[in-house]
Amino acid sequence: MSQIFSLLYSLIEIYSFALIAYILLSWFPGARESSIGSLLARICEPYLDPFRKIIPPLGMIDMSPIVAILVLQFATSGLGVLHQMLV
Repeated sequence: MSQIFSLLYSLIEIYSFALIAYILLSWFPGARESSIGSLLARICEPYLDPFRKIIPPLGMIDMSPIVAILVLQFATSGLGVLHQMLV
């Protein structure tokens, strides 16, 4: 059971880094059109879309990726608590 929690924790961490990389690509013109940018878009956009529908942008700043990453961090914390309860 411990290996399952470890795997889920690792997957969430990797996905969080992918989201951060995808967000940073928006700072560079044309970076999202690259092969890495399009790969990250296919991975990250389905997760970010619901947050973008709920949270409107504040001027030129899109706060939804920050909230999406925080949700992943809460999920990681929840996994840790659940793991401790089951041990």
